Amino acid sequence: MDKNDAELVEKAQAGDTASFEALVKKYQDKIYGLANYVCLGLKSEADDVYQETFISAFKNIKKFKGNSGFGTWLYRIAANNCWMKYRKKKSEKLVSLEDVRGLEDLTHADEIRKKDLSESVTKALSRLSVDFRLAVTLADIQGLSMEEAAKVLKITVPAFKTRLFRARQMLKKEFK
Repeated sequence: MDKNDAELVEKAQAGDTASFEALVKKYQDKIYGLANYVCLGLKSEADDVYQETFISAFKNIKKFKGNSGFGTWLYRIAANNCWMKYRKKKSEKLVSLEDVRGLEDLTHADEIRKKDLSESVTKALSRLSVDFRLAVTLADIQGLSMEEAAKVLKITVPAFKTRLFRARQMLKKEFK
């Protein structure tokens, strides 16, 4: 575990809220990014997962044993929250173009291209199971190593590599 993280975690476990806030600031963009991609860009869903992740981390910080990095532990909490959110919403349609961020700054032509690309990516991702979506998000979007991503998903590295390979193959088929 990162030396700075270990120090902050130790202080947070002792009740220092400023240390926990420092951990939140360090990981907030990564956790939101994971939530956003796995929730297919649905801002309200991503916001819920993000918030639930840090609330859960705060409530359970004393249970963190340091067997993995703090970031890995947070990713695991976020992944579990994504799975729970998906199970609740399984029967609902997951694609929403209204929630795509950043389109307001583009020219009209760029806006249309961005919307088309966003729709294609969102559709392709929505056809993947949550397990495959998490694999792609952790490895290709969040940039976690195979080892870190496997720890987050509580599977072996070879199992993660297989899952990622299959997810990428499915995405390739979608875009052919």
